[in-house]
Amino acid sequence: MTTTAILGRPRAPHGADLVPAGPSLWRVRDRTGLIVGHIESCADARGVRYSAKRFHAPSRAFRSLGEFWSADEAIRVLLDR
Repeated sequence: MTTTAILGRPRAPHGADLVPAGPSLWRVRDRTGLIVGHIESCADARGVRYSAKRFHAPSRAFRSLGEFWSADEAIRVLLDR
């Protein structure tokens, strides 16, 4: 998959807030303000996809939760702990 900058900010579902962290990267905050992970938009020949990643403190690294065809799906995966 080729990563490219996607113009525009995805719309966050109820109970979430997105904070820009790069040209195609957003931090996802829950309704209490806690950052629960990141989503990143990527484009390839099939269209725009969104990857969801959550920080894993013990390994000090992000873990992929999957790739989704909508920002809403990616955000919901992060919010469903």
